[in-house]
Amino acid sequence: MRLRNIPGSREAIAESQYVIHEEETRAGSWHEIFENDHPIYIEIGMGKGQFLMELARRNPDINYVGIEKYSSVLLRAVEKQEELQREELSQEEQLLKTEANNTKLTDDSKNVKMTDACEESRTENTAGENKLGTMPMGKLLISVSLPMVISMLVQALYNVVDSVFVSHFDQDALTAVSTIFPLQNLMIGVTSGLGVGFNALISKSLGEKNQKKANDAAKQGIFLELIGYAIFLLIGLFGIEAFMKSQTDVAKIIDYGVDYGRICCICSFGIFAQMTFERMLQSTGRTLYTMKTQALGAIINIILDPIMIFGYFGLPAMGAAGAAIATVIGQCIAALLAIYYNLKKNPDIQLSLKGFRPEGDVIGRILSIAVPSIAMVAVGSVMTYGFNRILFTFTPIAVSVFGIFYKVQSMAFMPVFGLNNGMIPIVSYNYGAKQPDRMLKAVKYTMMAAICFMLLCLTAMQVIPDLILKVFDAQEDMMAIGIPALRTMSISFLFAGICIVCSGMFQALGKGVYSLIVSLARQLIVLLPVAYAFAKFTRNLELVWLSFPIAEVVSVILSIAMALQTKKKIIDPLKNSVKTV
Repeated sequence: MRLRNIPGSREAIAESQYVIHEEETRAGSWHEIFENDHPIYIEIGMGKGQFLMELARRNPDINYVGIEKYSSVLLRAVEKQEELQREELSQEEQLLKTEANNTKLTDDSKNVKMTDACEESRTENTAGENKLGTMPMGKLLISVSLPMVISMLVQALYNVVDSVFVSHFDQDALTAVSTIFPLQNLMIGVTSGLGVGFNALISKSLGEKNQKKANDAAKQGIFLELIGYAIFLLIGLFGIEAFMKSQTDVAKIIDYGVDYGRICCICSFGIFAQMTFERMLQSTGRTLYTMKTQALGAIINIILDPIMIFGYFGLPAMGAAGAAIATVIGQCIAALLAIYYNLKKNPDIQLSLKGFRPEGDVIGRILSIAVPSIAMVAVGSVMTYGFNRILFTFTPIAVSVFGIFYKVQSMAFMPVFGLNNGMIPIVSYNYGAKQPDRMLKAVKYTMMAAICFMLLCLTAMQVIPDLILKVFDAQEDMMAIGIPALRTMSISFLFAGICIVCSGMFQALGKGVYSLIVSLARQLIVLLPVAYAFAKFTRNLELVWLSFPIAEVVSVILSIAMALQTKKKIIDPLKNSVKTV
């Protein structure tokens, strides 16, 4: 048979992820290439690979290595393999696509030599199918996190805007929104916590080059989010009034709170869907799309807030209920856009619910990460609930001041949370890809940025607390309580950035329970008892505010200790194993 030389064949082979180069160095490590311990069959002189690939299709429990001398012939086999990967046909052909991954090709053409440039190109092609594993860390962290920082700032802004508009409608309405906040925060915590769980599992699976595992994580994540919505639907239907009455007996505040909370809970399918599909985009590094979805939801909410609250364009003035309606409409529209982006712009995750059934092992892995994250938020909600009850023993104005602090704090924290959420898939991906140096760089850069930003926010809270309070239509009595309160509680910002980043690292590495321990110490074990003691034994409201920085000091000590332990137990052994290989 006469062989025809194909120009560029050797270059194409050098860049292909399906060709094993320098195969003589692979002795004893083929199980690492195939990522399993299946027996290996070899075909010498494989030609164009049709026979070998058919065997791989029929025998998924066997790994096949094809050896071919001539580059022009090997190129045809590579093209066939790539064609199998691109095809999106019937279920049978989709199975062929999966099983074709069990075939590896070996270039035995001794006259084909790879230059350094070719090696670099090949490495980028194989490891860089996802930028999380290859892009320079500083650039990567900015590209992944910046859209999330912007979007979360916008998201925090519309929560603040809700309170600003409500405060101008009625001060009691502001107190009601602050009172219902623990429940609303818990709702967001459940959906975002579940998102953290399947987000980390998706990113780790993609780092391991396990597409099926990534798809399964996404589908089981959707299932868990639906269960979460069902829970809050029931709370919205039957539990809101009891929740409000457990904190205050002021009828007007209760009525406003019931109206606001019932709408937010019953219509929470919007926030659950939005969070679910935004997390999927984040897990694959497509955070620009999450910025767009969150920005759209926020803009719609901000536009609708004054219309619904004060009653413009012929609509009745709905007060707190109007703020809730504006919020859920924004969430629903953002959710629809997030779904669209996942279906059309996210090829790293293939969503198909055909034949879906709950998988206990996948759900278990998701929950092992999600539950600590949810518990952290639940702890925060319990803290807010308990703190509100302590403050009601002084005056409802103190509850409003605490609510304002929390809203402003969200503006300060959201950029750090955005950085943190950008760091989590980076660390998870590189954990799966066994790149410990990149993991440490991601944590280091995120920590530096978080500390710098929190210092800026601390400065603002110390210098202009009066201006912040005036935005919420604060009168003289609120100013007297609010200015020292904001200055005292914001001291906690000095330590909060460190705690948030450490928490993100714990979650990315499957150590979410560490985050829970820190959160428990900060918000229940330390903060509430200290606040209660100051309130009961001193009746000094300014000392009650001091409980925040005291608790944060304890938190940062625990965070650093557990971070060092995590590095010793997970990251350092990974570094040693990479050096050994």
